[in-house]
Amino acid sequence: MTDRSRHEPELRLDPGGNGELRATGDWILVNAERLSRIIEDRPPSVAALDASGISRLDASGALLLDRLVRQRSLQPDQLHLQPEWRDLFETIHRNCDDLHQTAAPGEPQWKQVLDHVGRSMVEVVTSTAQLAGFLGITVHRLIRLLRHPSRLKLTATVYHMEQTGLNAAPLLILLSTLVGAVVAFLGATVLRDFGAELFVIDLITFAFVREFGVLLTAILLAGRTASAFCAQIGMMKAREEIDAIRALGLDEIELLVLPRLIALLIMLPLLAFIATLAGLFGGFSVAALSLDINMTLFIDRVEQTLTLEHYLVGMLKAPVFAAVIALIGCLEGMRVTGTAQSVGEHTTIAVVRSLTMVIVVDAIAAIYFTEIGW
Repeated sequence: MTDRSRHEPELRLDPGGNGELRATGDWILVNAERLSRIIEDRPPSVAALDASGISRLDASGALLLDRLVRQRSLQPDQLHLQPEWRDLFETIHRNCDDLHQTAAPGEPQWKQVLDHVGRSMVEVVTSTAQLAGFLGITVHRLIRLLRHPSRLKLTATVYHMEQTGLNAAPLLILLSTLVGAVVAFLGATVLRDFGAELFVIDLITFAFVREFGVLLTAILLAGRTASAFCAQIGMMKAREEIDAIRALGLDEIELLVLPRLIALLIMLPLLAFIATLAGLFGGFSVAALSLDINMTLFIDRVEQTLTLEHYLVGMLKAPVFAAVIALIGCLEGMRVTGTAQSVGEHTTIAVVRSLTMVIVVDAIAAIYFTEIGW
């Protein structure tokens, strides 16, 4: 009985009257309820805390000790913990910092909004800088690969070409066909009032050759491929496989990133071409069924409307979209911290940022090509 009482957790004021709290006993999970009551019963203002008398400490006890330190506005380095408990407490204290950095509930709403906006802006700037650095590293490895083609992981590249290209083709064809039909139907509805139904063919041709073909492809791959790249690399990061690759003296960029990047650079232009044909077919279907336009007239009008500049406007954007999607997906996978929650969070970030960057780049390209007269 005496031995058990000796290890019961206690928190008492130093009888010397100097306002110092002394923590003793076992600060572990089985005593968490008792410790919580003890912490709430102590005086709210103390001068110091001496935790050198703690005989056992686990994560729950360290969390309660951290709560005590924060409630009494004490400094963690003044605890005088035994050396074997110091690392555990510092880990808990460090991980709890983010929870206490958020705005206090009593602060005005406008301060909380500004705090959130500021943190978001810092995250955007940090992520952009990391993406620029990652792009530089990847370009360096790509140049080295071009100088030594034997370093290319051909099997991995072909595998990712199948995963990102061939497996995505059926869904892309269906999506582009339906969008082409919708564009043709809406165009016919408007142009019928002016007796200009024939110009529906021009609308479909311009829309898919210049914009929709490559944009629909990039949006689909941003949701499908960027998430896959991030999840694959993120799980490797969580299982410490990337650390093992580095320990073996291999380059993780050359091994994991370049095959995915090259596969997407090859497949996205091809998929964009397929999407353009599917969109034209969807538009022709509506034109044939609703406007009585035969195939000969449709093809002849497409040949008159389509020029090399229009085709290049769409195709020149495809490699840029491919690089953006591949780099963001791989970078977010590399940023995973090792937990399943982190994998999910960075996968979501990869999809959102890929979609955002694709749309921003497409808008900038549309303005640029319009200004130069293409």
